[in-house]
Amino acid sequence: MDKLKIKEAIVVEGRDDTAAVQKAVEALIIETHGYGISKKTWELLEKADKEKGLIIFTDPDYSGEEIRRRITAKFPKSKHAYMPRKKATKKDDIGIENASPESILEALSKIAYTKETGGDSFTMADMDAAGLVGNPKAKENREFLGTELGIGYGNSSAFLKKLNRFGIDKQRFWDAVKKMREE
Repeated sequence: MDKLKIKEAIVVEGRDDTAAVQKAVEALIIETHGYGISKKTWELLEKADKEKGLIIFTDPDYSGEEIRRRITAKFPKSKHAYMPRKKATKKDDIGIENASPESILEALSKIAYTKETGGDSFTMADMDAAGLVGNPKAKENREFLGTELGIGYGNSSAFLKKLNRFGIDKQRFWDAVKKMREE
């Protein structure tokens, strides 16, 4: 079976993540080696951003989100891929390296783009109507929708920011909410 070829550089945290991603796709992969990104790595990221574009694909944990924020601050037009925690956890270890090639392909198929301008804006009223706040299943619902929309998990305020930052349109959002309610 031929691997999916991706033109952008994929940014991961470490060598085990690289090995897992290489089982699923063919792409330039850049490792941050954790939060302390070296000057050399920043330069490599800058070169890749200019020549190919970046897909940030960090672990679904606090450190991964912090690394994602730092890279996004320097390269705001980066694309984002999110791995659901459930698919990246083995025993107590959370990381891309634990995901199957199929899960990696699924996450990369739901790339989230940073919105340029315009588009729909979401409010807490939308979140409430969708059962994403003030509901005993709100956390579970945000996990489901984050996976379905390809924007990852977040608490209610972080999730609202992601909906708006990635320019998710209302139709796509409500279609995903409908799917969530059917499951």
